[in-house]
Amino acid sequence: MGSLPPVRMESLVAGAFLGAAAQVLLKKLVSVASEEISLVWGFEDELNSLKDSLIMIQAVLDDAERRQVTDKAVKLWLKRLKNVAHNADNVLDEFTYELLRRKVENDLEIQNQMKRKVCCFFSLSKPTAFRSQMAHKIKDINKSLEKINKEAIDFGLQRGGVVVAPQVTTVLDRETHSFLDDSKIIGRDDDASKIIVQMLTSNEEEVVSVIPIVGMGGLGKTTLAKKIYHDEKIKRHFDMRVWVCLSEHFDVNMLLGNILESLTGMKCEVQTREAILQKLQKELGGKKYLLVLDDIWNEDTGKWADFKSSLSGVTTVRGSNIVVTTRINQVASIVGTLPKYCLGELSTDECWSIFEDKAFSNGGAPKTPDLVAIGRLIVDKCKGVPLAAKVAGGMMHSKKEKHEWLSIKDSALWGLDGDGNEVLRILELSFHHLRSPSLKQCFAYCSIFIKDFNMENQQLIQLWMAAGFLQPDQRSNKEMEDIGNEYFNLLLQNSLFQDVEKDEFNTITSCKMHDLVHDLAQSVSKFESF
Repeated sequence: MGSLPPVRMESLVAGAFLGAAAQVLLKKLVSVASEEISLVWGFEDELNSLKDSLIMIQAVLDDAERRQVTDKAVKLWLKRLKNVAHNADNVLDEFTYELLRRKVENDLEIQNQMKRKVCCFFSLSKPTAFRSQMAHKIKDINKSLEKINKEAIDFGLQRGGVVVAPQVTTVLDRETHSFLDDSKIIGRDDDASKIIVQMLTSNEEEVVSVIPIVGMGGLGKTTLAKKIYHDEKIKRHFDMRVWVCLSEHFDVNMLLGNILESLTGMKCEVQTREAILQKLQKELGGKKYLLVLDDIWNEDTGKWADFKSSLSGVTTVRGSNIVVTTRINQVASIVGTLPKYCLGELSTDECWSIFEDKAFSNGGAPKTPDLVAIGRLIVDKCKGVPLAAKVAGGMMHSKKEKHEWLSIKDSALWGLDGDGNEVLRILELSFHHLRSPSLKQCFAYCSIFIKDFNMENQQLIQLWMAAGFLQPDQRSNKEMEDIGNEYFNLLLQNSLFQDVEKDEFNTITSCKMHDLVHDLAQSVSKFESF
């Protein structure tokens, strides 16, 4: 499987993200209306109409999300709604800004008793003009929403229950982390053994032999390569081991520089090919090495030949190996000197083991006979793809009731096409079931990072705060940092984050996103401006 199809993914996430946007707008609207009543004199009715329209639209979004996959008219309706929602959000932001500005002016006036005894800060900023301007803008938005609501009725969109954004509950705290250890690898022992035997018995007459691991996205190619990379027999056989993750753009000089950086742990300061190769010769000369090139997309035979000939000149010692992971059979044919290894699906029992650990362990869902039976039916839909089983299990971890499990099992998304896009469908379901609108926004924000970027959790939380996605919860006395840590852990629990790194106190410091999860975040982010 290549990257998730952008048009298909965009349509699948549109409804879910707009549902989140509608909830955020409702929350902002209530806040604006209650903060400063004097600023809304003259258009309270318009604000109430806006609120009612948003509630009505929110009620039909679930049905619209299902329908737009096959109904182009509903898909266009969602796009129009997206544009109006952004306009409404911008107007409410203007209102919030004006409110804050006036409060600052008020504070300055209070401090300056020399100018006047009584503060009348409204006279300074012409509130009448502002109210008139806001009333006109909100009236225009209401007209657009009335039309959208009428179209929803014409389309026969069914109303579900209006879901108020639930409060985030503390599932995991800063000190203890109730999620599964991603180092647990299920069902790839036989695959690893076969490849290791092939590597250790390969032709020692070759300076460098190349074995490609090929398979669709989500099958666990990178996980398998890591298992091989850390195998004790491999460690003893090779003098040096190097791991490099590639971008979709294949640049020979950049790749050689990345290999040097991986070897030395320092940024490559030299620029020319000759200088890089000289430094690589110092590191690898006279040594037998293993190089893993993870996620190659390059189908240019000339570029690969250029890279391999450059690297072959670094050492005269024979018997080095390159392991390549790729989703593309043509790439495997170009790079391989040894037979390619086609990675297959896991067995149903192996997928169940992955799902079971994620769903039921560490305070997860109760392991009742009913939930186990439903869970096995969900696992059948994962079609042997470990990432799908992992994400599905993470999604079910917080769902305690039978009806919630049945809702996932019976989702209309499972019935689409039968084209092998199990990962696409389960990722969309997982995103849709994230428990709050702001959590969805935090997930979408992660698309700003390049693929395979190591995201430091505290830095990420600060960025979420700066973007306005985190608000303190006065009812539970939680600060923004506390909410951010909860969100981070929830995304990790849902397997939307992976490859965690920990410090000496076993506290998570960073993580990454799977390529396909990053594709989802990019698609979702099209509905938000960062």
